[in-house]
Amino acid sequence: MPGYQTKQESVAVAGADHLQIRSLLDRQQFADPLGEAERLGISSASWPLFGLLWPSGAQLAARMARRTLCQGERILEIGCGLALASLVTHRRGSDVTASDCHPLTSAFLLENLRLNDLPPLKYRHGHWGAPEAHVGDPARACVTGLFDLIIGSDLLYERDAHADLAGFIGQHAAAESEVWIVDPDRGNRPAFHRQMAEQGFRMHEERLDQVASADTLAYKGRLLSYQRGAFRGPLNRATLPL
Repeated sequence: MPGYQTKQESVAVAGADHLQIRSLLDRQQFADPLGEAERLGISSASWPLFGLLWPSGAQLAARMARRTLCQGERILEIGCGLALASLVTHRRGSDVTASDCHPLTSAFLLENLRLNDLPPLKYRHGHWGAPEAHVGDPARACVTGLFDLIIGSDLLYERDAHADLAGFIGQHAAAESEVWIVDPDRGNRPAFHRQMAEQGFRMHEERLDQVASADTLAYKGRLLSYQRGAFRGPLNRATLPL
C-alpha cells in the first residue's frame, strides 16, 4: 500500500533465537486511504504505533521465551502490534492467538511469519472500548472464547474511565486463568489494578528494571501479573529471572 515505508531487521529476544521483523520505518508513517482506521477510532497520531517495536514488547517476548510450557493451555495476546511475544510463543509450539484493532496488523503478522519460516498463527480483531457501530463487525473475525493466559505490553497509556480493558480481559479469561502485562510505569496502573480486582483477579507486581549493557538496553517498568480462580500454575511463575 502506498503511503508508508518499512524496514526489516534481526531482533534479539533474550532466551530465544533472533527474529526477522518487518516494521514501519519510523513514527511518521501514515496511510489510511479508505478511512478504515478512522472509523475504528484510530487517529493519525496513533496510526503508526502498531507497526513499531517497543521496549515493553521485547520484555514480554523474553518472559514468554522462558516461561514453562503448559500442555493444552490457550494463550491470547491483546494489543499485539507486531506480535513479538506471540511469535516467540508460537515458535515454541504453544496454542496462541494474536489480536489487535489496527487494520494492518494481520498483514504485518503474515509477513513476519513468512520471514521466519513459521506456520500460520491465529489472528483475531480485538478492540476494547470499540465504537458501538463496529462491535461485532461481520467483516472481522473477532476474539471469542476463553483463554488460560492473556498477555500484553504497554496497554495502560490512556485513562480508561469505563474499565473497557479490564472488562475485555474479564470477558475472555477462563474461570481459572492468569494475565501478564508488562507496563513501563504508566500512571494509569493503580486504577487498572482496582478494575481487575472487580473482575475477580488477584495481583502481583515485579520490577523489571535493567541497566544498559553490551547485550541489553536500559529498561524501567514492571510485570503486572493477575490470577483468577484456583489457578493451577505456580504462583510466582512470572518471577523467573531474565
